[in-house]
This record gives sequence, C-alpha cells and structure tokens, in this order.
Amino acid sequence: MRLLILGGTRFVGRHLAQAALEGGWDVTLFNRGRHDSRAFPDAEQRIGDRDGGLGALANGSWDVVVDTCGYVPRIVRASAELLASRIGLYVYISSASVYADKSQPGLTEDAPLVELDNPTSEDVEADYDGLKAACEQAVQESVDGRAAIVRPGLIVGPHDPTNRFTYWVTRMAAGGDVLAPEPAAQPAQVIDARDLAEWVLRLAAADGAGIYNAVGDVSTMGEVLSTIAAATGGGARLRWIEERRLLGAGLEPWRDVPLWLAPGTDPSYRGFLAMSNARAKAAGLQLRPLAETVRDTLEWARRAPAPADRQAGLDPKVERRLLGDG
Repeated sequence: MRLLILGGTRFVGRHLAQAALEGGWDVTLFNRGRHDSRAFPDAEQRIGDRDGGLGALANGSWDVVVDTCGYVPRIVRASAELLASRIGLYVYISSASVYADKSQPGLTEDAPLVELDNPTSEDVEADYDGLKAACEQAVQESVDGRAAIVRPGLIVGPHDPTNRFTYWVTRMAAGGDVLAPEPAAQPAQVIDARDLAEWVLRLAAADGAGIYNAVGDVSTMGEVLSTIAAATGGGARLRWIEERRLLGAGLEPWRDVPLWLAPGTDPSYRGFLAMSNARAKAAGLQLRPLAETVRDTLEWARRAPAPADRQAGLDPKVERRLLGDG
C-alpha cells in the first residue's frame, strides 16, 4: 500500500514510518527536513511547509495519508483539501484532550468536545484542546466520510521528545529514594508509540474510518511507578508525598511531576488518564507489557543526546528538599 506521512521523522511519525517500511509499504514523507530525514533512506522524501508550502504534494496519489503534526485548523484543512481527491483514507492523529469534560473516568468517543471561544485562534499553547477538536472537524469536512480520527492520551516510548514518561524511567534507573506523588490510586494510562503506529497501519489497511480513543489500559499511579522501578532494576524506593505538600511547594502537575494530575485539588482532569479504549481494541489495538516499554525507553534514553532545553520532570534539588535530604 502507498502511505503518505505528514511528519514522519520524530516521535509517532518515526515509529509509523519504520513499521510501514518493515511491513513492505511504499512510504512518502512530507516535512520541513528539520529532523533526521536520513533515518529512512528507503522512503520518498518531499520537503515543504504545511503553512503555505504544499507545492511538493501537488502530484501523486496514496491509499492512506497519516497526519501526525496538525495543530491549526486552517493548515490542516489546506492539506486535507489538497489531497482529498488523491487518497483513500485520511488518518488524523488528534488528542484525548479534545473532550469538554475530562473529569469522569470511562470517557468514550461520543462525549462532547471542546469548542473554541475564539474560532479564529491559532494559539496552540493556550487553545490546544479546542484547536485539535476543530482540526478533526476540518478533516471530516474535507474528505467526506474517509477519515479515521485517532485520539491518543499520553504516548510514551523511545524517541519521546517530551520526557513526560522518560523522566520516571531514568529517575528510577538512578536508584535511591524517589519522590512519588499521592494519591497512588490516581488513574494512569499510557500507550507505547510503537503500539500506536502498528495499530494505525492495521486500521488503515482495513479502511477503518471512524473515531477512536487510542489509549492504553487503565492502571494506577502506584502500579505504573512500581512497574517502572522493577523494570529498570535500579533499586529505587518510592517515597509518597501528599498532594497538598507538592502543590504548596509550587510544583506544577504534569510538567514538574509527570503523570500527576493533582486530582484531589483539581478534579477537572480526573478522567484524562482513564478513558475507554474498547472501540480501538475492537479494531485491533494491541498493547505490549509496560515493563517492555520501560526497558526499551531506558535503552534509548541512555543513547539519546541531552535535550537543548528543560523538559518535563522534577528538579533534583527540589526532590531532595521535599524528601528531607537537602
């Protein structure tokens, strides 16, 4: 099958390109050439810019296009409309953040979505949730029933540029006392980027139009951190710190303490890491054991270059202070 990936050289797109090439797909990558495009010499490379620089996509046809990097409705619509007559299925990688009420566990794909207060906004940082929802609509309107809308939650694994999961992996591998955020019973849910990529290809091959929560099985913070500690083999000891103390120290949920949502103080995201994946599983989603993801992420992280800027994760000095060691 012929596959066009908008993106394809970083995280999800990278795993998608690799899985497709290994599976014998004919792969075309369209991106700005800023990241490691040489990683896939067997793929056709088309260089351009989604915002006004789509000339490289003026010709060609594909069975499937996967949009891994669409954040602004105007830009997403331009790509979808340009390609609509020359593709089969359009797979748009959206986000589980699109749901208007993320406070309740078990959210399904039929729940109401966020609506932008300002429909002309292109502020991805301030309006991410609403912009992703609007991008979904732009795709659906452009390709007339030939869209697969994929809504991942927290994507993890090798090549993750965010450090939101890798932080825990490398910190546990270092051993010693590790600050863990209460409540240990907070729901937690992750999906390995490789599982996501492989499932998207299966979905595409089956012409699986529809809307899907592409999320892992629901676990708890305690179970996830304990699994990471065991799989890394660093002998880490979890030290659970109560929520109000972490907030009192000025720590920001999700960024300073990855995975933590401070559900006791702010219930608005209690269901974000506890969504239903029943529809995706019925469509063939398969999930590898978390311990395997942990080990592979650690192996990659030990080889990866140090990030140029601060990523998610707790400052070691702050951790020591809260644990009473500094």
